[in-house]
This record gives sequence, structure tokens and C-alpha cells, in this order.
Amino acid sequence: MGRAVAAAAASDRRVRVVAGVGRATSPAELSAAVAGADVLVDFSLPAASLTFARAAARALVPVVSGTTGLSPAQTSALKALAKAVPVFWAPNMSPGMNLLFELAARAARALPGYDAAVVDVHHAAKKDAPSGTAKRLQAALGRPSSVVSLRVGDVAGDHTVFLAGPGERLELVHRAHSREVFARGALAAALWTARRRPGFYGMADLLK
Repeated sequence: MGRAVAAAAASDRRVRVVAGVGRATSPAELSAAVAGADVLVDFSLPAASLTFARAAARALVPVVSGTTGLSPAQTSALKALAKAVPVFWAPNMSPGMNLLFELAARAARALPGYDAAVVDVHHAAKKDAPSGTAKRLQAALGRPSSVVSLRVGDVAGDHTVFLAGPGERLELVHRAHSREVFARGALAAALWTARRRPGFYGMADLLK
């Protein structure tokens, strides 16, 4: 995702990548990198994500994070930083996927007696299962629901919501064709978050 964001930024005149950080970045290098930025965009692993976000908060630099697999304690720590700087977190930055969250909630309310399930498919190297997107879909359904997670090949992200009742079933599907859609969403989030006051934000806020 880091490479996808950098590639998207290269074709967007509104943004410029001023630095890149990773696991091998020293604390001094990290501090210098965030100090020269207007916003930090992070797609990493949970522990590294908090390290980067804390460095940005110390420099009063807004944070945009698409990192998933955060524990409740890590999520609370990220939210705590929002007291000092604007923090934007979203498990999925695709506009279509965020519409699916709303559609799933609406369908679940309309079909209260139907069984609910989510199928979550990602590339073989994805670490967390179920994904943050699948968990958000579960929350949108607002009822007990099973999740089946598959990690295969180079799938960017496919999600299907099932609502099944007597004699019929409803399927709501979103397929990401490439990581580019998430990268473009991340850049939109970065431009939006850079102008916000301290607080904890998500895609629903941006899409409003």
C-alpha cells in the first residue's frame, strides 16, 4: 500500500511525497520525516503504526491510517492522539466499500429475521483475518454473523454480505480491482484531514 500511495501521489498535482518511513527508520529519521510533512499517511502493522502516529502527534502533524488488525488497546491509543492532532482512521478507503457499509446496515434492518454472514477475501500475504473491513461489515449488520476469511493469490479485496431467509438470499458484493482505489482514497483523506481540527475521523466524515 505504501508503494501504491506513492504512485498515486506522483500523478496528483495536489500532493507531494516528502519522505518515506519503514521498520528500518531510526527514531531521529522518523522525527525529521514527520517534521517536514503536512500529514502522515500510514499503511503498516499495528505496532509500527502507533510508533509513526505518536511521532506525528509530537510534531503536531495530522495522521491518516489505514492499518488494520489493531487491538482494542491500540485503537484506544490511536484515539487518544486525536486530542492533539486530527487522526483519520479507516479499515477501507474505497468509496464503494463505504457505501456497502451503509447498504448492509439498511438491508439488515429491512430483513430482521434473516441469517447474516460475511465472506472476506484478500491476498495471501495479508496478516489479519478477518480483515478490518469484514469487522466493520459485521458491525454494520448489527446482529450475530459469521465471517469466512480466505487469503489467496493477489486479491486486492473482495467482500460479500449474505442475508438469507426462507426461500431466498440477498448478496451484496464489493470487489476492489487493485490497490489504486485505496491509495486514491488515502490521498483524499490526507487532503481533507490536513484542514481539520484535532479529533478522530473516518470515511463517513469525509464522504459527507
